[in-house]
Amino acid sequence: MSGENDTLKLLEVILTAEIFNRHQNLEINDLTPECRDLFGVNGTAEFKRPLYVSEGMVRKTIGIKDACRKLESNPVVACEEFGQRIHITTLEPAARWFLKKGGKSLIEKNPTLAFFFRDFDSVKISYEDVKDANPPFEDTRVYLENRISSIVAGDERLKNALDLIIVSAPEEVEQQLDDLICTEDQENIIRKVKVARECRDILLKHRIHEVGKLLFVGPPGTGKTSLALALSHEMHLPIIEVRLSMITSQYLGETSKNIDRIFDFAKKIAPCILFIDEFDFVAKSRVADDHGAMKRAVNSLLKNIDQINLVRNAVLLIGATNHPQLLDEAAWRRFDEVVAFGLPDTAMRKKILEKISASFDCRCDFGGLAEKTENFSGADLRIMIKEAVLSALMDGREYIDEKDIEKGMLVVQNRDLIRHSSWL
Repeated sequence: MSGENDTLKLLEVILTAEIFNRHQNLEINDLTPECRDLFGVNGTAEFKRPLYVSEGMVRKTIGIKDACRKLESNPVVACEEFGQRIHITTLEPAARWFLKKGGKSLIEKNPTLAFFFRDFDSVKISYEDVKDANPPFEDTRVYLENRISSIVAGDERLKNALDLIIVSAPEEVEQQLDDLICTEDQENIIRKVKVARECRDILLKHRIHEVGKLLFVGPPGTGKTSLALALSHEMHLPIIEVRLSMITSQYLGETSKNIDRIFDFAKKIAPCILFIDEFDFVAKSRVADDHGAMKRAVNSLLKNIDQINLVRNAVLLIGATNHPQLLDEAAWRRFDEVVAFGLPDTAMRKKILEKISASFDCRCDFGGLAEKTENFSGADLRIMIKEAVLSALMDGREYIDEKDIEKGMLVVQNRDLIRHSSWL
């Protein structure tokens, strides 16, 4: 970062502190993630004003050394002895200096600054839009960890549940809806879930409770897990991932207790998404297995599904299975929406290829490639493109050509042959 950019960045955080301290109606989501780190907002939305800036803070958090020396000739900034406090002398001149030096691009990403500068005629900016685009504090791992700690404190049952699940904050989820190619039915389900969540009060008033229990059905690699994760990011909800095969215990009755613990934890951490993969692993067992403990596990699963929903509990339940034919009929009936994930057709394959290759120099005929990749899943297409990129890099190129694609296609086909081989 150049000296001039350093000065502008320093002015951003000093102005942010000053404006935030003056306007008590501003709250944690008016601070950028960087400013939250700088001002030491850790794990809770409750913090004390006044915020302040010191030389040590900016060195540690944003990597700018010798802040006071860099600001010593600036007429709108004052540094106290040894850099313990850095503050502006008068707000209005400091704001105008910041604008003159090119601060508008920073204002457009900082809700606190947008709140203040919206009254400047020279700055055409919407505070509401800037705040909406700012990552919410509630999406962070720090916030989620604090909530988890308070929920499991003193409760061994819920502490044990943490060993059975993966809990991710929305900011940790890489998958986004814009990265996926969804069918029209899948898009309709997404819209319906969003509306149901926004209108929970109306649905409660009319006693419409059984909403938000989705069963994702389809072969491996068709996007079931990716869509569940993308919904976490899109709806700003933490996601709890569970694989039923991982909670099945060899000890009599422990599987049922594990299921109870997980559903209880989901209700406590709500609003959230509870994503249960390999749903058929337990739900098939009431028919396929006469073992009494497994029957109790299935009954526990069905009971818990009955007692949780989006409207009452703010929990979006998503089950996923590659084997719908194995599901217990009673389990099937518990879901209000069954969402199909089939292998993509030619048109979808073309869209998927274009999407995953968008950041590459790909000298390929996507239409022709879509025709050649019949029966490829979305995951297969990603593997193919990944292998094509590696092929190009090994050849010293940063563009992908048809030969690279052919190599990638061969890798996928060989994987498929090995998967279906019999070694007996």
